[in-house]
Amino acid sequence: METILSIFLGIGLSASVGFRVFLPLFALSLAAYFNVWDLNESWMWVGSTTAVITLGIATLVEIVAYYIPVIDNALDTIAIPLATLAGTAVMVSTVADLSPVITWALAIIAGGGTAAAVKSSASTTRLGSTVSTAGIANPIISTVETGTSIVMSVMSIFLPIVAILLVLLIFYLIYKFYKKIKRKAP
Repeated sequence: METILSIFLGIGLSASVGFRVFLPLFALSLAAYFNVWDLNESWMWVGSTTAVITLGIATLVEIVAYYIPVIDNALDTIAIPLATLAGTAVMVSTVADLSPVITWALAIIAGGGTAAAVKSSASTTRLGSTVSTAGIANPIISTVETGTSIVMSVMSIFLPIVAILLVLLIFYLIYKFYKKIKRKAP
């Protein structure tokens, strides 16, 4: 059961990474620091005081930067590959009791793939907002993304089974969104 919960934790945090790269890493760091979750031996450093402070500062900078016009879209450009890497790292650090081959395959596919899918959709939404509202609605989108990242991170850490259900809901909403866009395209 611990292995399944650790996979759900990793996937939930990976989805959260798709909204904000550093916030879920900071949440995981806090969880490890306060012994809420045990990480793989080679990832114990994530729970260190230095990591908590560094990831906390990075989280604040990232959140604020997404409220600055033009910077928000520039961040989305670089955030897709970063989210993919962070989603992979989150999965590797949390998955318990699996062979390294399975852990890394799961991390790349489920962790990196989930983070990339969510981040790509979020970036597309922000770009659509920039085009249709001249960026006026972008702070609202940033607030929703940050809030979703917080909720997903907390749920992943404390209620991983609920988190995996939220990830499925997010994927369903992404599917519906793209289906709606495809119908409107000429």
